[in-house]
Amino acid sequence: MAQIKFCENNFSHGTEEVVNKIENELNGVDVEVESCLGYCGDCAVGPFALVNDELIQADTPDELFNKIKEQV
Repeated sequence: MAQIKFCENNFSHGTEEVVNKIENELNGVDVEVESCLGYCGDCAVGPFALVNDELIQADTPDELFNKIKEQV
């Protein structure tokens, strides 16, 4: 099972909708939302998530969702 972590502070980049899409569309994943993941420099720049502890970054929420789908 893939583990995907999101930072609450990154929701300003649209990642909350990515969380919702993952929960509704992908099976076999464990989604966690934490108050801070410690990637503040990356968090300030754009949408990101940790997939099995690997940093995944994108320019848009849709691109992030597609990259996550490829990883899981």
